[in-house]
Amino acid sequence: MKLFEDLKFRGLIYQVSNKQALQRKLLKEKLVLYTGFDPTASSLHVGHLLNLFTLKRFQNFGFQPIALIGGATALIGDPSGKLKERPLLTLKEIRENKEKIKLQLKRILKNHFSLKIVDNYSWFRNLNLLKFLRETGKHFSLGYMLAKESIKTRLEGSGISFTEFSYMLLQAYDFLKLYQKFNCQLQIGGSDQWGNICAGIELVRKTLNKEVYGLTLPLLTRPDGTKFGKTESGTIWLDTSKTSVYNFYQFWFHTEDKEVIKFLKYFTFLEKKKILELETKVKLRPELREAQKILAFEVTSLVHGKRLAFQAQKISQALFYGHLKDLTLSEFEEAFKEIPSVVLKKKGRLEILELLVALGAVQSKREARQLIERGAISLNGELVKDPRKKISPSACLFKKYLLIKRGKKKYFLAKWLY
Repeated sequence: MKLFEDLKFRGLIYQVSNKQALQRKLLKEKLVLYTGFDPTASSLHVGHLLNLFTLKRFQNFGFQPIALIGGATALIGDPSGKLKERPLLTLKEIRENKEKIKLQLKRILKNHFSLKIVDNYSWFRNLNLLKFLRETGKHFSLGYMLAKESIKTRLEGSGISFTEFSYMLLQAYDFLKLYQKFNCQLQIGGSDQWGNICAGIELVRKTLNKEVYGLTLPLLTRPDGTKFGKTESGTIWLDTSKTSVYNFYQFWFHTEDKEVIKFLKYFTFLEKKKILELETKVKLRPELREAQKILAFEVTSLVHGKRLAFQAQKISQALFYGHLKDLTLSEFEEAFKEIPSVVLKKKGRLEILELLVALGAVQSKREARQLIERGAISLNGELVKDPRKKISPSACLFKKYLLIKRGKKKYFLAKWLY
Protein backbone atom coordinates (compact mmCIF):
# COMPACT_ATOMS: atom_id res chain seq x y z
CA MET A 1 0.00 0.00 0.00
CA LYS A 2 1.33 3.44 -0.93
CA LEU A 3 1.64 6.15 1.72
CA PHE A 4 -1.35 8.26 0.72
CA GLU A 5 -3.56 5.16 0.44
CA ASP A 6 -2.42 4.06 3.90
CA LEU A 7 -3.19 7.49 5.39
CA LYS A 8 -6.62 7.46 3.74
CA PHE A 9 -7.47 3.96 5.02
CA ARG A 10 -6.52 5.00 8.53
CA GLY A 11 -8.63 8.16 8.38
CA LEU A 12 -5.60 10.36 9.02
CA ILE A 13 -6.27 12.93 6.29
CA TYR A 14 -8.42 15.77 7.61
CA GLN A 15 -7.33 18.95 5.78
CA VAL A 16 -4.82 19.22 2.94
CA SER A 17 -3.50 22.21 1.05
CA ASN A 18 -3.55 21.50 -2.71
CA LYS A 19 -4.36 17.81 -2.21
CA GLN A 20 -3.74 16.67 -5.80
CA ALA A 21 -0.36 18.38 -6.03
CA LEU A 22 0.75 16.94 -2.69
CA GLN A 23 -0.40 13.47 -3.70
CA ARG A 24 1.67 13.66 -6.89
CA LYS A 25 4.67 14.90 -4.88
CA LEU A 26 4.43 12.01 -2.43
CA LEU A 27 4.44 9.53 -5.33
CA LYS A 28 7.53 11.07 -6.96
CA GLU A 29 9.68 12.37 -4.10
CA LYS A 30 10.71 11.39 -0.59
CA LEU A 31 9.81 14.75 0.91
CA VAL A 32 11.17 16.28 4.09
CA LEU A 33 8.34 16.94 6.52
CA TYR A 34 7.96 18.17 10.07
CA THR A 35 5.67 18.44 13.04
CA GLY A 36 6.23 20.47 16.16
CA PHE A 37 6.19 19.81 19.90
CA ASP A 38 6.22 22.76 22.29
CA PRO A 39 7.99 21.80 25.56
CA THR A 40 5.36 23.32 27.87
CA ALA A 41 5.61 20.27 30.17
CA SER A 42 8.39 17.87 31.11
CA SER A 43 6.78 15.04 29.15
CA LEU A 44 4.69 14.40 26.07
CA HIS A 45 1.29 12.78 26.68
CA VAL A 46 -0.99 10.51 24.66
CA GLY A 47 -2.54 13.53 22.94
CA HIS A 48 0.79 13.95 21.11
CA LEU A 49 0.92 10.38 19.82
CA LEU A 50 -1.20 10.87 16.71
CA ASN A 51 1.25 13.47 15.36
CA LEU A 52 4.24 11.44 16.50
CA PHE A 53 3.06 8.12 15.06
CA THR A 54 2.05 9.78 11.78
CA LEU A 55 5.57 11.21 11.54
CA LYS A 56 6.86 7.69 12.14
CA ARG A 57 4.49 6.41 9.43
CA PHE A 58 6.06 8.77 6.88
CA GLN A 59 9.47 7.71 8.14
CA ASN A 60 8.66 4.04 7.56
CA PHE A 61 7.81 4.87 3.94
CA GLY A 62 11.26 6.41 3.45
CA PHE A 63 10.47 10.09 3.98
CA GLN A 64 12.75 12.42 5.96
CA PRO A 65 11.09 13.46 9.25
CA ILE A 66 11.93 16.47 11.38
CA ALA A 67 10.68 16.73 14.96
CA LEU A 68 10.71 20.43 15.76
CA ILE A 69 11.09 21.29 19.44
CA GLY A 70 9.47 24.67 20.11
CA GLY A 71 12.08 26.06 22.50
CA ALA A 72 11.16 29.59 21.38
CA THR A 73 7.44 29.20 20.72
CA ALA A 74 6.96 27.62 24.17
CA LEU A 75 8.13 30.94 25.62
CA ILE A 76 5.18 32.60 23.87
CA GLY A 77 2.36 30.05 24.20
CA ASP A 78 0.06 28.68 21.49
CA PRO A 79 -3.53 29.98 21.79
CA SER A 80 -4.89 27.13 19.64
CA GLY A 81 -7.44 25.11 21.58
CA LYS A 82 -6.90 27.15 24.76
CA LEU A 83 -9.76 29.04 26.40
CA LYS A 84 -7.39 31.29 28.32
CA GLU A 85 -3.73 32.25 28.35
CA ARG A 86 -1.43 29.80 30.09
CA PRO A 87 1.24 31.00 32.56
CA LEU A 88 4.56 31.79 30.88
CA LEU A 89 7.41 29.38 31.61
CA THR A 90 10.95 30.43 32.41
CA LEU A 91 13.83 29.76 30.04
CA LYS A 92 15.25 27.30 32.60
CA GLU A 93 11.98 25.34 32.81
CA ILE A 94 11.75 25.11 29.02
CA ARG A 95 15.39 24.04 28.72
CA GLU A 96 14.80 21.18 31.18
CA ASN A 97 11.56 20.17 29.44
CA LYS A 98 13.30 20.13 26.05
CA GLU A 99 15.93 17.63 27.13
CA LYS A 100 13.35 15.20 28.52
CA ILE A 101 11.12 15.43 25.44
CA LYS A 102 14.08 14.89 23.11
CA LEU A 103 14.79 11.58 24.87
CA GLN A 104 11.17 10.50 24.41
CA LEU A 105 11.25 11.38 20.70
CA LYS A 106 14.48 9.46 20.17
CA ARG A 107 13.12 6.42 21.99
CA ILE A 108 9.88 6.24 19.99
CA LEU A 109 11.51 7.09 16.65
CA LYS A 110 14.53 4.90 17.43
CA ASN A 111 16.69 2.98 14.94
CA HIS A 112 15.96 5.45 12.16
CA PHE A 113 19.12 7.34 11.23
CA SER A 114 17.09 9.83 9.18
CA LEU A 115 15.39 11.54 12.15
CA LYS A 116 16.29 15.17 12.74
CA ILE A 117 15.40 16.92 15.99
CA VAL A 118 15.59 20.69 15.59
CA ASP A 119 15.00 23.43 18.17
CA ASN A 120 13.47 26.69 16.86
CA TYR A 121 15.17 28.60 19.66
CA SER A 122 18.34 28.28 17.56
CA TRP A 123 17.02 30.81 14.99
CA PHE A 124 14.81 32.94 17.21
CA ARG A 125 17.26 33.70 20.03
CA ASN A 126 19.28 36.24 18.01
CA LEU A 127 16.54 37.38 15.62
CA ASN A 128 16.29 41.14 15.27
CA LEU A 129 12.76 42.35 16.10
CA LEU A 130 12.69 45.11 13.48
CA LYS A 131 13.94 42.76 10.80
CA PHE A 132 11.31 40.17 11.75
CA LEU A 133 8.49 42.75 11.61
CA ARG A 134 9.67 44.12 8.26
CA GLU A 135 10.37 40.81 6.55
CA THR A 136 7.70 38.57 8.11
CA GLY A 137 5.02 40.73 9.72
CA LYS A 138 4.40 42.74 6.56
CA HIS A 139 3.06 39.61 4.80
CA PHE A 140 0.12 39.17 7.19
CA SER A 141 -2.82 41.54 7.38
CA LEU A 142 -4.70 41.98 10.64
CA GLY A 143 -7.85 40.71 8.92
CA TYR A 144 -6.10 37.50 7.86
CA MET A 145 -4.97 36.78 11.42
CA LEU A 146 -8.29 37.69 13.05
CA ALA A 147 -10.13 35.31 10.71
CA LYS A 148 -8.27 32.28 12.10
CA GLU A 149 -10.41 30.10 14.36
CA SER A 150 -7.94 30.00 17.27
CA ILE A 151 -7.86 33.82 17.41
CA LYS A 152 -11.63 34.28 16.90
CA THR A 153 -12.42 31.86 19.71
CA ARG A 154 -10.20 33.68 22.17
CA LEU A 155 -11.45 37.12 21.18
CA GLU A 156 -15.01 35.95 21.82
CA GLY A 157 -13.98 34.54 25.21
CA SER A 158 -11.29 35.60 27.65
CA GLY A 159 -9.35 37.71 25.14
CA ILE A 160 -5.81 37.33 23.85
CA SER A 161 -2.57 39.15 24.56
CA PHE A 162 -0.25 40.45 21.83
CA THR A 163 2.22 37.79 23.01
CA GLU A 164 -0.03 34.87 22.05
CA PHE A 165 -1.42 36.77 19.05
CA SER A 166 2.09 36.73 17.58
CA TYR A 167 2.39 32.92 17.85
CA MET A 168 1.04 32.41 14.34
CA LEU A 169 3.86 34.50 12.86
CA LEU A 170 6.49 32.55 14.77
CA GLN A 171 5.17 29.19 13.56
CA ALA A 172 4.96 30.50 10.01
CA TYR A 173 8.60 31.58 10.30
CA ASP A 174 9.49 28.05 11.46
CA PHE A 175 8.19 26.62 8.17
CA LEU A 176 10.19 29.20 6.20
CA LYS A 177 13.42 28.42 8.08
CA LEU A 178 12.96 24.65 7.75
CA TYR A 179 12.38 25.03 4.01
CA GLN A 180 15.51 27.15 3.66
CA LYS A 181 17.71 24.89 5.82
CA PHE A 182 16.42 21.40 4.94
CA ASN A 183 14.14 21.83 1.89
CA CYS A 184 11.22 20.87 4.15
CA GLN A 185 8.05 20.95 2.04
CA LEU A 186 5.34 19.52 4.31
CA GLN A 187 4.03 20.31 7.78
CA ILE A 188 1.65 17.95 9.59
CA GLY A 189 -0.31 18.67 12.75
CA GLY A 190 -3.64 18.49 14.52
CA SER A 191 -6.63 20.19 12.91
CA ASP A 192 -6.41 22.95 15.54
CA GLN A 193 -3.10 23.93 13.88
CA TRP A 194 -4.59 24.51 10.42
CA GLY A 195 -4.47 28.30 10.71
CA ASN A 196 -0.83 28.27 11.79
CA ILE A 197 0.11 25.80 9.05
CA CYS A 198 -1.59 27.89 6.36
CA ALA A 199 0.27 30.96 7.62
CA GLY A 200 3.56 29.13 7.05
CA ILE A 201 2.51 28.09 3.54
CA GLU A 202 1.65 31.73 2.77
CA LEU A 203 4.94 33.05 4.14
CA VAL A 204 7.02 30.64 2.03
CA ARG A 205 5.00 31.53 -1.05
CA LYS A 206 5.23 35.30 -0.54
CA THR A 207 8.89 35.30 0.52
CA LEU A 208 10.40 32.72 -1.86
CA ASN A 209 7.65 32.16 -4.43
CA LYS A 210 7.74 28.42 -3.62
CA GLU A 211 4.89 26.04 -2.83
CA VAL A 212 4.92 24.00 0.36
CA TYR A 213 2.13 21.90 1.81
CA GLY A 214 0.12 21.28 4.93
CA LEU A 215 -1.77 18.23 6.16
CA THR A 216 -3.81 18.05 9.34
CA LEU A 217 -4.96 15.03 11.29
CA PRO A 218 -8.32 14.62 13.02
CA LEU A 219 -8.54 16.34 16.39
CA LEU A 220 -9.16 13.64 18.97
CA THR A 221 -11.65 14.00 21.79
CA ARG A 222 -13.25 11.49 24.12
CA PRO A 223 -16.85 10.35 23.46
CA ASP A 224 -18.11 12.94 25.98
CA GLY A 225 -16.30 15.73 24.11
CA THR A 226 -13.49 16.21 26.65
CA LYS A 227 -9.84 16.33 25.66
CA PHE A 228 -8.31 13.03 24.56
CA GLY A 229 -5.79 11.65 27.04
CA LYS A 230 -7.51 13.03 30.14
CA THR A 231 -8.97 10.65 32.74
CA GLU A 232 -10.43 10.99 36.22
CA SER A 233 -6.92 10.64 37.63
CA GLY A 234 -5.41 13.19 35.22
CA THR A 235 -3.36 13.31 32.02
CA ILE A 236 -1.87 10.09 30.60
CA TRP A 237 1.83 10.95 30.21
CA LEU A 238 4.59 9.12 28.35
CA ASP A 239 6.96 9.61 31.30
CA THR A 240 6.73 6.55 33.57
CA SER A 241 7.31 8.69 36.67
CA LYS A 242 4.08 10.56 35.84
CA THR A 243 1.99 7.64 34.51
CA SER A 244 2.95 4.04 35.23
CA VAL A 245 3.30 1.65 32.31
CA TYR A 246 0.41 -0.39 33.73
CA ASN A 247 -1.93 2.63 33.84
CA PHE A 248 -0.78 3.63 30.36
CA TYR A 249 -1.71 0.12 29.16
CA GLN A 250 -5.06 0.32 30.98
CA PHE A 251 -5.93 3.63 29.29
CA TRP A 252 -5.86 1.91 25.91
CA PHE A 253 -7.41 -1.33 27.18
CA HIS A 254 -10.49 0.57 28.37
CA THR A 255 -11.19 2.01 24.89
CA GLU A 256 -14.87 1.69 24.04
CA ASP A 257 -15.96 -0.76 21.32
CA LYS A 258 -17.12 2.08 19.05
CA GLU A 259 -13.68 3.71 19.19
CA VAL A 260 -11.27 0.77 19.20
CA ILE A 261 -10.98 0.12 15.44
CA LYS A 262 -10.40 3.81 14.77
CA PHE A 263 -7.64 3.80 17.39
CA LEU A 264 -6.07 0.67 15.90
CA LYS A 265 -5.85 2.56 12.60
CA TYR A 266 -4.49 5.71 14.21
CA PHE A 267 -2.08 4.35 16.81
CA THR A 268 -0.76 1.02 15.54
CA PHE A 269 1.17 -0.16 12.50
CA LEU A 270 -0.91 -3.28 12.01
CA GLU A 271 -1.70 -4.13 8.39
CA LYS A 272 -5.11 -3.41 6.89
CA LYS A 273 -6.05 -7.11 6.74
CA LYS A 274 -5.44 -7.59 10.49
CA ILE A 275 -7.43 -4.48 11.42
CA LEU A 276 -10.39 -5.57 9.30
CA GLU A 277 -10.30 -9.01 10.95
CA LEU A 278 -10.42 -7.37 14.37
CA GLU A 279 -13.30 -5.16 13.24
CA THR A 280 -15.32 -8.29 12.46
CA LYS A 281 -14.47 -9.80 15.86
CA VAL A 282 -15.59 -6.65 17.67
CA LYS A 283 -18.97 -6.91 15.94
CA LEU A 284 -19.39 -10.65 16.58
CA ARG A 285 -17.78 -11.10 20.03
CA PRO A 286 -17.23 -7.70 21.69
CA GLU A 287 -17.13 -9.28 25.16
CA LEU A 288 -13.76 -10.90 24.35
CA ARG A 289 -12.19 -7.41 24.00
CA GLU A 290 -9.53 -8.86 21.67
CA ALA A 291 -9.15 -5.58 19.76
CA GLN A 292 -8.61 -3.67 23.02
CA LYS A 293 -5.97 -6.15 24.20
CA ILE A 294 -4.06 -5.79 20.93
CA LEU A 295 -4.40 -2.00 20.92
CA ALA A 296 -3.10 -1.71 24.49
CA PHE A 297 -0.16 -4.05 23.83
CA GLU A 298 0.83 -2.45 20.51
CA VAL A 299 0.77 1.16 21.75
CA THR A 300 2.53 0.28 25.01
CA SER A 301 5.22 -1.57 23.03
CA LEU A 302 5.78 1.41 20.73
CA VAL A 303 6.12 3.85 23.62
CA HIS A 304 7.71 1.77 26.40
CA GLY A 305 9.10 -1.33 24.70
CA LYS A 306 7.88 -4.92 24.48
CA ARG A 307 9.28 -6.07 27.83
CA LEU A 308 7.25 -3.52 29.79
CA ALA A 309 4.24 -4.10 27.54
CA PHE A 310 4.31 -7.83 28.37
CA GLN A 311 4.63 -6.96 32.07
CA ALA A 312 1.61 -4.63 31.89
CA GLN A 313 -0.34 -7.33 30.05
CA LYS A 314 0.52 -9.90 32.74
CA ILE A 315 -0.53 -7.52 35.54
CA SER A 316 -3.80 -6.75 33.77
CA GLN A 317 -4.67 -10.44 33.38
CA ALA A 318 -3.73 -11.24 36.99
CA LEU A 319 -5.95 -8.48 38.32
CA PHE A 320 -8.85 -9.37 36.04
CA TYR A 321 -8.88 -12.98 37.21
CA GLY A 322 -7.96 -12.15 40.82
CA HIS A 323 -4.64 -14.03 40.60
CA LEU A 324 -2.62 -11.54 42.64
CA LYS A 325 -0.24 -14.21 43.87
CA ASP A 326 0.96 -14.73 40.28
CA LEU A 327 2.61 -11.30 40.43
CA THR A 328 6.10 -10.53 41.66
CA LEU A 329 6.55 -7.79 44.25
CA SER A 330 7.82 -5.33 41.62
CA GLU A 331 4.87 -6.10 39.33
CA PHE A 332 2.42 -5.64 42.21
CA GLU A 333 3.96 -2.29 43.18
CA GLU A 334 3.97 -1.17 39.54
CA ALA A 335 0.26 -1.92 39.24
CA PHE A 336 -0.76 -0.02 42.36
CA LYS A 337 1.75 2.78 42.76
CA GLU A 338 -0.78 5.43 41.67
CA ILE A 339 -3.81 4.34 43.71
CA PRO A 340 -4.88 5.81 47.09
CA SER A 341 -2.78 4.26 49.86
CA VAL A 342 -2.12 4.55 53.59
CA VAL A 343 0.41 3.22 56.08
CA LEU A 344 -1.15 1.41 59.05
CA LYS A 345 0.60 0.84 62.37
CA LYS A 346 -1.29 -1.67 64.47
CA LYS A 347 -0.46 -4.76 66.47
CA GLY A 348 -2.66 -7.82 66.48
CA ARG A 349 -5.59 -8.28 64.16
CA LEU A 350 -7.39 -5.63 62.08
CA GLU A 351 -11.14 -5.33 61.57
CA ILE A 352 -12.25 -5.17 57.92
CA LEU A 353 -14.61 -2.25 58.69
CA GLU A 354 -11.75 -0.38 60.35
CA LEU A 355 -9.53 -1.00 57.32
CA LEU A 356 -12.12 0.31 54.84
CA VAL A 357 -12.60 3.53 56.81
CA ALA A 358 -8.84 4.06 57.25
CA LEU A 359 -8.29 3.67 53.49
CA GLY A 360 -11.01 6.18 52.64
CA ALA A 361 -12.84 3.49 50.68
CA VAL A 362 -15.98 4.36 52.66
CA GLN A 363 -17.25 7.25 54.77
CA SER A 364 -18.39 5.13 57.72
CA LYS A 365 -18.48 1.60 59.11
CA ARG A 366 -22.17 1.52 58.30
CA GLU A 367 -21.44 2.11 54.60
CA ALA A 368 -18.68 -0.49 54.74
CA ARG A 369 -21.06 -3.07 56.20
CA GLN A 370 -23.66 -2.38 53.48
CA LEU A 371 -21.09 -2.74 50.68
CA ILE A 372 -19.84 -6.06 52.10
CA GLU A 373 -23.39 -7.37 52.34
CA ARG A 374 -23.92 -6.42 48.67
CA GLY A 375 -20.78 -8.29 47.64
CA ALA A 376 -18.94 -5.15 46.55
CA ILE A 377 -15.73 -5.52 48.59
CA SER A 378 -12.74 -7.77 47.91
CA LEU A 379 -9.59 -8.19 49.98
CA ASN A 380 -6.45 -9.38 48.21
CA GLY A 381 -8.51 -10.69 45.31
CA GLU A 382 -11.07 -12.58 47.41
CA LEU A 383 -14.65 -11.51 48.07
CA VAL A 384 -15.32 -10.40 51.64
CA LYS A 385 -18.58 -11.95 52.89
CA ASP A 386 -18.50 -11.27 56.64
CA PRO A 387 -18.53 -7.64 57.91
CA ARG A 388 -17.17 -8.96 61.24
CA LYS A 389 -14.06 -10.33 59.51
CA LYS A 390 -10.76 -9.76 61.31
CA ILE A 391 -7.49 -9.73 59.37
CA SER A 392 -4.24 -11.15 60.71
CA PRO A 393 -0.77 -10.13 59.47
CA SER A 394 -0.41 -13.50 57.72
CA ALA A 395 -3.07 -12.37 55.22
CA CYS A 396 -0.77 -9.66 53.84
CA LEU A 397 0.52 -9.92 50.30
CA PHE A 398 4.32 -9.92 50.21
CA LYS A 399 4.16 -9.76 54.04
CA LYS A 400 3.13 -6.07 54.03
CA TYR A 401 0.25 -5.18 51.68
CA LEU A 402 -3.53 -5.33 51.96
CA LEU A 403 -5.39 -4.57 48.74
CA ILE A 404 -9.05 -3.56 48.82
CA LYS A 405 -11.20 -3.52 45.71
CA ARG A 406 -14.51 -1.67 45.83
CA GLY A 407 -16.85 -2.49 42.97
CA LYS A 408 -15.25 -3.23 39.60
CA LYS A 409 -12.50 -0.62 39.31
CA LYS A 410 -11.72 1.21 42.57
CA TYR A 411 -8.62 0.00 44.42
CA PHE A 412 -7.14 1.04 47.76
CA LEU A 413 -3.82 -0.10 49.20
CA ALA A 414 -2.63 -0.37 52.80
CA LYS A 415 0.96 -0.99 53.87
CA TRP A 416 0.66 -2.62 57.27
CA LEU A 417 3.49 -2.15 59.77
CA TYR A 418 2.53 -4.74 62.36
